[in-house]
Amino acid sequence: MSSTAVATPSRLGLPRWAAPTGAAVLFVAAYLVFRGTGTLPHDKEAPQFLAVTELREWIDDHRNENPLFLYFLNYIRLFVGQLYTLFQTVLYALGWPGITGVMGALAWLAGGWRIALLAVGGVSAFGVLGLWESSVDTLALVGVAVLLSLAIGVPVGVWAGLSARTRRAITPVLDVMQIMPTFAYLAPLALFFHIGAPAGAIATMIYAIPPAIRITALAISSVSPTAVEASTSLGATRWQTLFKVYLPLARSTMALGVNQTIMMALSMVVIANLISAPGLGGDIIRGLSRAQVGIMLPAGVAIVVMAVVLDRMMMAVARRDAHARIGRTGLIGAGVLGAAGLALIPVLPPVWPESLTIDVVAEVNAAVRWAETSWYPVTTFIKDVTSHALLNPLESLLTSAPWWLVALAVLGLAWRVSGPRPALVALACLLGIALLGVWEHAMQTMTTVAVAVLVTLLIGLVLGVAAARSPRYSAVQRPLLDAAQTMPAFVYLLPALALFGTTRFTAIFASIIYAVPPVVRLVEDGIKNVPATAVEAATSAGSTSGQLLWKVQLPMARRAILLAANQGIVLTLAMVVVGGLVGAGALGYDVVAGFSQRPDFGMGFVAGVATVLLGVMLDRITQGADTRRPSPRKRKFT
Repeated sequence: MSSTAVATPSRLGLPRWAAPTGAAVLFVAAYLVFRGTGTLPHDKEAPQFLAVTELREWIDDHRNENPLFLYFLNYIRLFVGQLYTLFQTVLYALGWPGITGVMGALAWLAGGWRIALLAVGGVSAFGVLGLWESSVDTLALVGVAVLLSLAIGVPVGVWAGLSARTRRAITPVLDVMQIMPTFAYLAPLALFFHIGAPAGAIATMIYAIPPAIRITALAISSVSPTAVEASTSLGATRWQTLFKVYLPLARSTMALGVNQTIMMALSMVVIANLISAPGLGGDIIRGLSRAQVGIMLPAGVAIVVMAVVLDRMMMAVARRDAHARIGRTGLIGAGVLGAAGLALIPVLPPVWPESLTIDVVAEVNAAVRWAETSWYPVTTFIKDVTSHALLNPLESLLTSAPWWLVALAVLGLAWRVSGPRPALVALACLLGIALLGVWEHAMQTMTTVAVAVLVTLLIGLVLGVAAARSPRYSAVQRPLLDAAQTMPAFVYLLPALALFGTTRFTAIFASIIYAVPPVVRLVEDGIKNVPATAVEAATSAGSTSGQLLWKVQLPMARRAILLAANQGIVLTLAMVVVGGLVGAGALGYDVVAGFSQRPDFGMGFVAGVATVLLGVMLDRITQGADTRRPSPRKRKFT
């Protein structure tokens, strides 16, 4: 052992908990001494807010004179607008018979007659729900956003997969694009591209392009080096190797990237309606503004159906072997279905007949009113207990503590959990939040996120463990998770509003529902992937079911659980900002106010940046946690 080795608590004969306990005592003492000093209260008229608002005013005044707009941004807006018009024109020309037949034929080619039946039923559901035109507009918007996302994302992903330097360079950009709340970049997009379908498509593309790049890069980098070396040794050029080796072998994983891009686009088109993007988002926003779940729910169901149909089609393509051929029966069935749909275009009306629609608005609204009145005592009790036991004390602690003490506490926690580099990143993010002038609201947001993540992880662990141990329960739970994950975030807000009123708990309740599905899936997958030999060894040694869970499965699934915590934080933070519409306050309200009220644009924009910094801080801490787990040899000599 080197003579310059650092004296750790274990070398000094102290237990492992001594250092954390001592640090905690010091921080408590410092809080009691300096409480109420060094705080940074929120100032709505802060100079940085006014400066950003003035910049917006200047851009508006010089929009028709600035070369950036005249020769670049305006052309992008016109191109995207014309592409959307093309998609929309083609879909409306097909009418409901043509769209139904073509979608059914494509689904048959992708996965057989069962997927075709699902596609035909799903497309018909848009008309039955009375949302045919809105659904067609959404399909056109998603088609444009996905096409542009793949046109940019696939080449960039291939480049990143072939070059580690490129991958390292673009990773921070992709992180910011995924962590940034969707509200945060709606206002800048409306500023640069006006409002309407082009701005909505561009906003959707920004949100949907990261998975296309990430998964494509993963697919390319996972191609066997042996196959690449064999191609090179046979004299193939770089382009030939790319098209003959890399892309065919990465095909199935890249199909998953297309699938995720479609899912992200569908989740964004609703929020894009706030900048006048057409489609089903308008029905959901209208229901929210009128406080009618009956208007929102059919539109949410239509988006879920659309997501399920497209998801099953793409998953069927991903699972199919690259060399598998479509059988003669499949080609005939798809051809007949597509031809029948096209042949019926001049015969049947292009718009779904009103006589075949079902109106459930009144019934759904009545059910919500019944739940509101019947469950009021229970929901009030839950809300009050959570507020008094968790939210209020934690918020008081974070907002009354000196900003430098909170920064030191985060630095120490991040260093302990993830190491020096993530700790310095976390510290830099907090210092950035302090400089932006939104410290108090950031601490209030962090309180809401912390409570929501805690509840999300508890529910996710319980449901994930139950699903991993019971295949029957997992099969029952899976469709519920699918629906919860694909349902637009806005749909959760109004039932929560009806049950809990305009409070922070409304946003917490909605964010828990939004974030639980991926947490459950990751926990279930992590426990299922624990080696069977380890489980058999523990069982043969006489371990009970509880001991097997706590001593073997949960520790060995640590990586998946940490990833679940990471995803829970990111999704909860995004949803809490959306909750600013229903009383969440703090940064979420600032972002919404900045978007909807012109004088508050600077405050909203800065709050969006602060939300990104808060998300990066929490994301980096949880991402780096697994790398801090020492190896057995290191533990032996520590």
